Amino acid sequence: MGVTIRPTSIDRELARIIAAHTTPAAERIAGDFTWGADEHVLIALAIAYWLWSLNKSPAQRTGGTHVLATTLASAVLPHLMKGMFDQERPDRLTVRGHLHGVPFSGKKMDAFPSGHAIHVGALCSAASVLSSRWRNLVWATGAMLVTTRVVLLAHWFSDVVCGVAIGAGLERLIRRFTGYGKASSYASRSATAAAE
Repeated sequence: MGVTIRPTSIDRELARIIAAHTTPAAERIAGDFTWGADEHVLIALAIAYWLWSLNKSPAQRTGGTHVLATTLASAVLPHLMKGMFDQERPDRLTVRGHLHGVPFSGKKMDAFPSGHAIHVGALCSAASVLSSRWRNLVWATGAMLVTTRVVLLAHWFSDVVCGVAIGAGLERLIRRFTGYGKASSYASRSATAAAE
């Protein structure tokens, strides 16, 4: 048994509103989009990016290594944390939501933290060194992906917020080991990108 975490009043109210107003079509769309932050998908993409970066500039290789290390760490950490914390998923506490198309997701007591949100928080944090165009695209996509976890009632809103913060903190910690995001590395990556 882990530490029990209870949802906040805001969590409960938001879940109640979603359960009352969602539709099967909205849940299907959210269910399709949520795969974009699945650990298996992200690990495959990170490996592909790392392999691509091997024959690129030193800055790009650093980026590839960092993204791979961050993705692997953000895939392991939620499993460790879910063993330490118990929180019932909102989809287990609604009949009305299931009548409106809300599916069952994951293990019943694994609401905290949102693994999808940890992945997104880590990758959005890594995107902070990109140009504003790419950074904003990653952040907007990340916001959409974590929102699906709340819409599906797979997680409470606070699970997602905490997950994003945990992921961002994890990515910043990993930077200390990979050297990613250092001013000199960023400058050389920008120069390389401009030359291509």
